[in-house]
Amino acid sequence: MRKRSQSSSISPDTSTSESRDTPKTDEEAKLNNNIQIKSARRSGFVWLTLFVMIAYSSWTVHHYQFENLPVPLTAEQAGKRGFSEEEAMKHVKALTELGPHPVGSDALDLAIQYVLAASEKIKKTAHWEVDVQVDYFHVNSGANRLHGGMFKGRTLVYSDLNHIVLRILPKYAPEVGENAILISSHIDTVFSTEGAGDCSSCVAVMLELARGTSQWAHGFKNAVIFLFNIGEEEGLDGAHSFITQHPWSSTIRMAVDLEAMGIGGKSSIFQAGPDPLAVENFASAAKYPSGLIIAQDLFSSGIIKSATDFQVYKEVAGLSGLDFAYTDNGAVYHTKNDKLELLKPGSLQHLGENMLAFLLQIAPSSQISKGKSMGDDGKSNHDTAIFFDVLGKYMVVYRQHFANMLHNSVIMQSLLIWTMSLLMGGSAAAISLVLSCLSIILMWIFSISFSALVAFILPLISSSPLPYVASPWLVIGLFAAPAFLGALTGQHLGHLILGRYLSNVYAKRNHLPPVIQPDLVKLETERWLFKAGSVQWLVLLILGTYYKIGSSYIALVWLVPPTFAYGLLEATLTPVRLPKPLKLATLLIGMAVPILVSAGIFIRFTNSIIGLGVRFDRNPGDTPEWLASVLLSIFIAVVICLTLVYLLSYVHLSGAKTSVVLSTCILFVLSLAVVFSGIIPPFTEDTARAVNVVHVVDTTGRFGERPNSFVSLSSITPGKLTKEIDQIKEGFSCGRDKVVDFVTFSVKYGCLTFDGTEEGWNESDIPTLDVVSDTHRDKRITQVAIDTKRSIRWFLAINTEEIEDFTFKVNSEEIVPADGKNSVDGWHIIQVSGGKNAPTKFDLTLFWVKNSTKQSGKTPGHEEGQRPLLKLRTDLDDITPKVETVLEKLPPWCSLFGKSTSPHTLSFLSSLPINF
Repeated sequence: MRKRSQSSSISPDTSTSESRDTPKTDEEAKLNNNIQIKSARRSGFVWLTLFVMIAYSSWTVHHYQFENLPVPLTAEQAGKRGFSEEEAMKHVKALTELGPHPVGSDALDLAIQYVLAASEKIKKTAHWEVDVQVDYFHVNSGANRLHGGMFKGRTLVYSDLNHIVLRILPKYAPEVGENAILISSHIDTVFSTEGAGDCSSCVAVMLELARGTSQWAHGFKNAVIFLFNIGEEEGLDGAHSFITQHPWSSTIRMAVDLEAMGIGGKSSIFQAGPDPLAVENFASAAKYPSGLIIAQDLFSSGIIKSATDFQVYKEVAGLSGLDFAYTDNGAVYHTKNDKLELLKPGSLQHLGENMLAFLLQIAPSSQISKGKSMGDDGKSNHDTAIFFDVLGKYMVVYRQHFANMLHNSVIMQSLLIWTMSLLMGGSAAAISLVLSCLSIILMWIFSISFSALVAFILPLISSSPLPYVASPWLVIGLFAAPAFLGALTGQHLGHLILGRYLSNVYAKRNHLPPVIQPDLVKLETERWLFKAGSVQWLVLLILGTYYKIGSSYIALVWLVPPTFAYGLLEATLTPVRLPKPLKLATLLIGMAVPILVSAGIFIRFTNSIIGLGVRFDRNPGDTPEWLASVLLSIFIAVVICLTLVYLLSYVHLSGAKTSVVLSTCILFVLSLAVVFSGIIPPFTEDTARAVNVVHVVDTTGRFGERPNSFVSLSSITPGKLTKEIDQIKEGFSCGRDKVVDFVTFSVKYGCLTFDGTEEGWNESDIPTLDVVSDTHRDKRITQVAIDTKRSIRWFLAINTEEIEDFTFKVNSEEIVPADGKNSVDGWHIIQVSGGKNAPTKFDLTLFWVKNSTKQSGKTPGHEEGQRPLLKLRTDLDDITPKVETVLEKLPPWCSLFGKSTSPHTLSFLSSLPINF
């Protein structure tokens, strides 16, 4: 009889003596021959090969899903009825050559005229049976108060806006005009960018789309309205003014909004519904469908602090539809780098062909509902849809009702399988399940801790707490490597704890030879760790289903295929039979579908979070420098724990652990060295840091004194401005004592200079807040006259601790009635913008709360710690000599940043104290 070391495949570490290698009895030898267990060690090369395959497959999925763009077509290739990116790019080039064109600028007037001329040309070249109507729509004034999102607690007032509205319908079927599909985007940009992506690209697509549609519309049963609006960047003013004041708005049954939160790439659906009709038709018609409900979940949750015109169409008009956005290179959003040179070829072709196919399917349809998609209570009247694309080629769409049934069915079956397995396995199986879940918990704890620790270290070793913005691949070494090490460490600890318990269990089974027990323990531990991965996804599926989170389908695809592969190839979930090594096919089959469906999403959202880091600190200095990196590191650690949980269970029986740990450590150390040495800069000219340079004239609390004039430099990108100030100089000093309250947000950390700031502004431009009357009858009422002088863009904060309501008049017309106002942090903001002919004088009536906390003051100024009654900021798009000097010396890796609430380059601050 041969020795065990020759006749069986027990690993060397379990056969240390002849007494263990040789069976003691013939019965034991027969049992060993019947077991025929395989080695408890797996080749390290196999595990490394699996890891490389999974990583390569994930990146390939991301490439085909988000980077694979169609070939741009010329006018000849597209034909009269097709979409040509070459023609659309001519529009982008013409609009960007005008430079920044914010509301109220001369450049915007030129942009409007360009779009109007292009629309008139479409009218002339339309099919002879198609009627193209072009309307130059002027809005005198209006007010908008949205209930949710980033504009909560604000009243958005607008005036003197001009829009271009183009309606296409069959010439000999005028009744078609009673039902219309709206395609909308905005012409205006923020003051800091020429807006190639946001949103000249959208306007260009709409113009070329309108040209193509004008050749097809003779067979439409619904009109198509193209709205080129003004004022989106100032608070969704254009969409609101059209919906509430244009006569065609009552005919709209479906709205499609085109936006950009980056520049180029694939324009994807990131909001849809609530009626699923639009997304269902898009999925069946689009040539290159792209859309993810996970983006809708994040956007609606408020994690992404932004808003689009779609909010107005949905919330104010009760419409359903689609919201598209370009999201590539999000770091350039609203900076100088939103330029034509960075717009990827194929981007416009992708959106244009998809939209043309969609319109050609939905416009001839009679299925569009005439009712509102949203009820008066703000809830949907329809069964919403779950949607996601696969490789940018196919789109899966199913309704929430079906999703609930599917998810609940999977949950019940999973719980039933686990219940039966635990009943059959007894207490040993239950304890093994608990200990395997403990390994998951340890994996999460160590992974997040290791990765987050690096985020805390980065500000100490780098000139920027975000050293990876210009080079996103750095996060692989900085965060993914330690997160992977942490996950492996946590699961290894869990492996040891579970293995020790199973050793005790097998030691009590007298029918098993001691010589094979160590191998059986290792194999059983591996299987329990694999099964624990399905438990974590089952928990996520249960939570997602309970809270009706649309993106719960990700948990579904990570639960079902691995569980099915395990059940199919491993035969059982119970420890009744002696375990064998997990088959490699179990992992490959189990992870194929999850990687195909979600790998690209995880990579994409990592890139998006990196881009958001440029504008992370909405109130400069209000958050710790390390916070943005910590959030990114946690996200990466969570993704690694969720997606590699099955793969990591295979490493413990392989010889790859040492090489894996060593190579990961080397990658991490090299990445830290690159950051520490500064070889790769955190920002570049094309991926710039977002800053604001503002000449401030402050009259707050200074009655009868000369205004305080200074230049403020701040950044919404985390990190100090030391490196920038060293290059600019100009007398700046930085710190947290340089607080500037810009009414809608405050600079908690910034840099100020008072040198040479007396030129470039006039005292005649200082706004005034004059109390016209103050009555104390049954209820205290105060009337205030506001004169913003030359400013047509201004912000007023009303102290809601003292004021319970107000009315607001423009040219003696009340456009904001006293109907109850919400607030944020004790302030309600009136945000006003308009065209060059917008009014500058307004009347405000304040209704005080009963038992006001008004204090008696000794002087007509601000008492210590007392909040003013009103705070006012007015903006002028003027560049003073001092600001011009600072801008000339601004490092190339910095760019001015604009948003609806950020100040222009010259701002005046004023206030009205409670004790006026």
